[in-house]
Amino acid sequence: MEQITRADIAAFKGGDAAMANALIEDSGVRVHSERMRGRGAGVNPSGRYETISRHVFDDGWDSIEELPPFKTEVQVEKPRQIITRNDSPDISFDRSINPYRGCEHGCVYCFARPTHAYMGLSPGLDFESKLFAKPDAAKLLERELGKEGYQPKTIAIGTNTDPYQPIEKEYRIMREVLEVLETHNHPVGIVTKSALVTRDVDILSRMAAKGLAKVALSVTTLDRRLARTMEPRAATPSRRLETIRTLTEAGIPTSVMIGPVIPGLNDAEIERILESAMQAGAKEAGYVILRLPLEVSPIFKDWLLRHYPDRFRHVMSLVRSMRGGKDYDAEFGKRMRGAGPYAWQIGRRFEIAAKRLGLNTERRRLRTDLFHSPRSGAEQLILL
Repeated sequence: MEQITRADIAAFKGGDAAMANALIEDSGVRVHSERMRGRGAGVNPSGRYETISRHVFDDGWDSIEELPPFKTEVQVEKPRQIITRNDSPDISFDRSINPYRGCEHGCVYCFARPTHAYMGLSPGLDFESKLFAKPDAAKLLERELGKEGYQPKTIAIGTNTDPYQPIEKEYRIMREVLEVLETHNHPVGIVTKSALVTRDVDILSRMAAKGLAKVALSVTTLDRRLARTMEPRAATPSRRLETIRTLTEAGIPTSVMIGPVIPGLNDAEIERILESAMQAGAKEAGYVILRLPLEVSPIFKDWLLRHYPDRFRHVMSLVRSMRGGKDYDAEFGKRMRGAGPYAWQIGRRFEIAAKRLGLNTERRRLRTDLFHSPRSGAEQLILL
């Protein structure tokens, strides 16, 4: 590992010693570039609940053992339930499913990174290399749908970690979950950055024909270089646009999500992304401003220093201008869209572009009246 020195950061930042010191305290140790090849984060700090923090450093005796590159490891998780409930006023759904914990896509800005601390792991490189799969998800889902008094509402999937990340090719958990939802006519909304969603176009098209499914593709940039460094294992921008076209042609309502909008980095692309998505067939669009809760802030800032050092000061200044002078403000009503003049400007640009392109003229609402509980068949057998 290579320690980030004050001299290094001060050089990156034009001699801003105060911020250099603060960044060192946050980030601690940067992982050697060969070990993090193909990954988003460049640091692997201890989780915030750990009682000790370990750091590897060179003591001058050439005694550091060469460590191998981070490889993806998957553990099986056995949760007691699979549907997660929320009452947040900032989002349009009250329930969601996460087939996986952690995400191999490695998006450096991912707001879900801090959840890995609950597992005693780092929100940095551990989040994208030490993953947890929930192979019993479909069985748990059927059981929960069959509970007495269950009232159907759209289940959101992909709002925390991507259900179509690379390990889904092997585990096929998302496919099994969709099979359960289709069997019982339960509505589902999916968000993904992966072209793998087209594998399930057969199920999704049948559900969409009944008004039970819709998909949103997250497209943060059309710049391949930026996407490669910022979202190293997600589909390329062109593949995501192709996926929108494929889903739309199959009759599946598809939208585009610009998430996140990063001021000074990808905000200039808002109009081009919306136009490209519309041409591919998207009918709806949305956006979210960059969120940097807890450990995400130092991870993102380290990434920004490594890849775009000349923009560091400008980007963080704009971020703080939308967050009351802080890296992040978790207040409901502000955390998704920010506040202040720059956030207002982004919102108006998005609205004007969406209106000009004919996006969001009609919001697709999914049906719940077709749902039939897994209990129905069992009740009939009891009567017989």
